[in-house]
Amino acid sequence: MHIIITDAWLARSQAVHLNGAKLLGAAALASVMTMFGAVALYHWVFLEGVRQGWPGFVPVAKLVTQGEVDSKELYMRENLDAMARKLGEMQARMMQIDSLGERVSGLAGLKPEEFKAEPVGSGGILVGGHPITVEELQAAMGELDQRSASRVDWLTAVESRLFDQKMQRSLIPTQEPVLGARVGSPFGYRIDPITGNTALHTGLDFPADTGTPIYAAAGGVVIVQELHHAYGNMVEVDHGNNLITRYAHASKVFVKKGDIVKRGQKIAEVGSTGRSTGPHLHFEVWVAGVVQDPRPFLNAGESLAATELAKTR
Repeated sequence: MHIIITDAWLARSQAVHLNGAKLLGAAALASVMTMFGAVALYHWVFLEGVRQGWPGFVPVAKLVTQGEVDSKELYMRENLDAMARKLGEMQARMMQIDSLGERVSGLAGLKPEEFKAEPVGSGGILVGGHPITVEELQAAMGELDQRSASRVDWLTAVESRLFDQKMQRSLIPTQEPVLGARVGSPFGYRIDPITGNTALHTGLDFPADTGTPIYAAAGGVVIVQELHHAYGNMVEVDHGNNLITRYAHASKVFVKKGDIVKRGQKIAEVGSTGRSTGPHLHFEVWVAGVVQDPRPFLNAGESLAATELAKTR
């Protein structure tokens, strides 16, 4: 195909030769330009009509976007339902924590009502006759957050009380200083085995072979470690609260003044040093500078051990 273009003003002509390929390309280009132009015009007119509220445009816009809106609502509904189910599981676990906290607080000597300002378990919104809304979900999560915070404070107080009780028990001389040994001479007045006169025996004697381990009856700090003319190789441990234990007649001592010892730690070995007629441990308990019968302390330890053993069965 030949096309002749004539310019009257310039008084000249120009011939353009178009073959089949060029014609096809030109037609395709014109179609694409027309299509893009139509789309651009449609969107401009459509959007302008919706913004300006032209008659008929708003209903059409609703029809066009309805499918997209429905998809978003379905997606949100599925996510809200999943979050609501998860919230229900969290509330059920919170009820289990409440039940556990009540039992533990009894062991700590605390009253649950001191820490619980609201009744155990809520979440009734999940049982309603309509799907949960965003506002209801937010309210339930806020309530759960408050309950969890109060439970953290509650269990922290219980933990602190139990820790204090454990520390108090560890500082009271309830551990047998010589395991499995019978008591020879009890606390109280007796006939002194050396002088034959009546005298106060200020502790408990535990007869045992030389070298038998001697254990700290409670945790504390060694305040005396010396060779005494009457007590022989002697160790004193300060447990705080004006409470001191004394271990006498040892053959060997494994601690020195200033050492920190733990409950049940080996601190010496049985011997017969000092004023003694044979190998044994002389064990004393002093409270506020007054000597006490060690038997009630050791009996308390036996009762506590029996109680803890019964709880594990």
